[in-house]
Amino acid sequence: MDWTLEVIVVPVTDVDRAKDFYAKQLGFEVDVDQVVTEGIRIVQLTPPGSRCSITLTQGLPGPPGQRPMAPGSLTGLQMCVTDIAAARAELVERGVDVSRVQHADVTGWEDGPGEVWNSFMFFTDPDGNGWVVQEAPAPLSER
Repeated sequence: MDWTLEVIVVPVTDVDRAKDFYAKQLGFEVDVDQVVTEGIRIVQLTPPGSRCSITLTQGLPGPPGQRPMAPGSLTGLQMCVTDIAAARAELVERGVDVSRVQHADVTGWEDGPGEVWNSFMFFTDPDGNGWVVQEAPAPLSER
């Protein structure tokens, strides 16, 4: 049996503001924007080329037995690209406040690209949810 990660809920305070950020500034495709029932709205977006989407919700309670996440509390969401310099230039052009390209070494984060799988950049959405972009050596279909 396959267990596929397909949707990640991203907690936000303003669904319209977040939708604009993810669609217009990051270039995510809007898959769904609908009111499910009175007071509950779901917006699902998918990064270009991804099999996993994000969902922005308004009015949806947390899962049974779990606390709902506070807006801005989600960190470490990670996407991969094959050209981190081009991806960074695209985000900067779209107005995203993204870090310089960095790599990890024994002393922490250093400026500039690293070896294979060791080039990263970081940004947050308007609520402070944290994202990581990592450079991969080839598209997912070729790895």
